[in-house]
Amino acid sequence: MLENDQPKAIKDTHERVERFKRLAKKRTLRIIKLLGLLENCANKTNYSYTDEQVVTIFTAIEDKIKEVRQSFSAKNKKEIDLEL
Repeated sequence: MLENDQPKAIKDTHERVERFKRLAKKRTLRIIKLLGLLENCANKTNYSYTDEQVVTIFTAIEDKIKEVRQSFSAKNKKEIDLEL
């Protein structure tokens, strides 16, 4: 009976890996493209901005990158600290 379950588990795992690779690649490329569009805003001929605004933008981006990176980390799994 376990032999019949194992190929399905392997197939499911393979499908999940392939789905991750497909979606992660697509989403990563989209983020890179959007960052390129943001880079266009650096053109001082067309836009005016302060250093403070730039810091605000990159702080928000860097904070989100840290958050997303942590979500991929096994160390980030929330554990319940329960003292009785």
